[in-house]
Order: sequence, then C-alpha cells, then structure tokens
Amino acid sequence: MALFLTFLFPIGGLLLGFGLAIGQPAMWAIGIACIVTAFYGCTFGWVGYGNKRSLARVVTAIEEEHLYTVRELAVQLGTSEKDIRDKIDTLFRKRYLVGYIRTDSGVALNENMALAEREYTKECPSCGARVTFRGTSGECPYCGTHVERDPISK
Repeated sequence: MALFLTFLFPIGGLLLGFGLAIGQPAMWAIGIACIVTAFYGCTFGWVGYGNKRSLARVVTAIEEEHLYTVRELAVQLGTSEKDIRDKIDTLFRKRYLVGYIRTDSGVALNENMALAEREYTKECPSCGARVTFRGTSGECPYCGTHVERDPISK
C-alpha cells in the first residue's frame, strides 16, 4: 500500500498538469485527489510498513538466530530493552510468535504439547501387554481392554 501511494503522487501531478494544459477540469480534479491522497496516505503507509518490518526483524532474531532474552535481542538489534519488551508484547498480542511463551527475561520455546498429540505407553491390566496410545485412553490391540492414562502422567 505504501508503495502504491508513493507512485500515486507523481501520477497525480501528471494528471493535474495534463488536465490544466488541455483544459479538462475532470482530469485535474482527479490529479488533485491523487496528490492529496498520496500526500497524507503515504506517510501512514510507510510508518505502518516500518513498524511491521521492525516486528518481523524481532521474529527473525528469535526464530532463526535463537536469541531468547531481552538483553540479547536488544544488543543484536541495537535498541533499548524497553523497546524490545514492547515489541515482544505486540508479537504475542498479534499472535506473530506461535510456539513460544513469554518469560521474565524474554521468550522461550513452548515445549508443552496438547494431550491429543502426546503418546503414552501403559501396561494392559488384563493381559500385561504394552499399550501405546495418544490422548487420555486407548485400547489394547491383543485383548481389547480399555486402558486409560494415569492423571499424573506427563
């Protein structure tokens, strides 16, 4: 959007110039509208783009460079720790950092997995076979007995 608005500015100037040269009020009115839109919109577009780029840089530093503390991020990115904390808060609020959790010193990988994704192994109470299942319960492949996960198992 910022790039479009940047190009809209000279296009508006051309439309205004041609409209005035050939005496077409509709053409120079469109040119004025393009110039005004580009003049005000371009600033907002580039500021928004810059903010997104700075957030993307923090995500890259965390995911690819494996910098997880606020101090490491601030040193690497050349900004203050307060600015990094604000950006990390924004990243979590906008859900740009998935798979990470917020810690006191920065971020950390979220190593918790949903119950449905974890795999458990338990001994069948009927036949003694080892039963491997996902979630909270499974069925013994040998005798068909219903086997449940212990509530304390991780």
